[in-house]
Amino acid sequence: MSSGHGTIERRRSRRSADVRPVPGPSAKGPGPGRRRGKRLSRLLSSSLVQGALILVALVWITPLAGLLISSLRSEGDNASDGWWTALGDPSQLSLDNYGALLKDSGIAEAFGNTVLISVPTTALVVAIAALAGYAFAWLEFPGRDAIFLVVVGLLVVPVQIGLLPVAKLFGAVGLFGTVAGVVLFHVAYGLPFAIFLLRNYFAEIPREMLEAARMDGGSEWRIFSRLVLPLGRPAIASLAIFQFLWVWNDMLVALLFADSGSQPLTVALQSQMRQFGSNIGVLAPGAFLSLVVPLIVFFAFQRHFVQGVMAGSVK
Repeated sequence: MSSGHGTIERRRSRRSADVRPVPGPSAKGPGPGRRRGKRLSRLLSSSLVQGALILVALVWITPLAGLLISSLRSEGDNASDGWWTALGDPSQLSLDNYGALLKDSGIAEAFGNTVLISVPTTALVVAIAALAGYAFAWLEFPGRDAIFLVVVGLLVVPVQIGLLPVAKLFGAVGLFGTVAGVVLFHVAYGLPFAIFLLRNYFAEIPREMLEAARMDGGSEWRIFSRLVLPLGRPAIASLAIFQFLWVWNDMLVALLFADSGSQPLTVALQSQMRQFGSNIGVLAPGAFLSLVVPLIVFFAFQRHFVQGVMAGSVK
């Protein structure tokens, strides 16, 4: 009896092993309707994003295109009708305004002053901030944290507070109304943000990498120049773009600290605004020239700028 009972049990176990479960409705993948819904939502989301970006680009490009076309038309054409009429009559466009602008000694001198102010300011801010940022991040010295807190506190000090005191100081030392005075003011007020930015970026460099360089006999200057600076190139490029654009487009500081011989292009164009109707042939090409230079700088360093902005967002 026992052997017969065991045989029956073995047959039942074989039958149960041969039976496979039939997948129910929940085991099936998403139906055709659900897949179409996902594709539609994905398409709509991408289309909405692309449409929004195109709209923003059109809003930004339209005034720029109007300024460019106005700079290529004569004063009579600009006074008679809108700039869009030149799209149907390209014969209105010429480079005469730019030729006259380059012959204008005041505008040409102002453009040169803008370069003399923007380039040294950007170079000094980047160089000093890089050295200070490395010191605050990786060097031990007395009062390091307290000094860095002072630097961070200077970030909230508005530029307008220091205009009159610095103007009196520059007048006493003979820097008022000079290019050097404008450069020094921009350097002083650009350093707190620059030091704060580069210090935080340099602090993310792995400590083991710096310790290995020190164990190999590298000096602090060699570590800074050969290791830290190449790794910090994206942040340095972003800082250089920000600083250059800020100084190039500045008018408040230059309006107060520069005289007629050291005024930048923004101040020179602002002085022409009093007679806008008769000076449109100078204002339009001058404004476009003032606009196109920062655009060239931005697109030239666009790759480094994006890397610097996105730095630290992905671990």
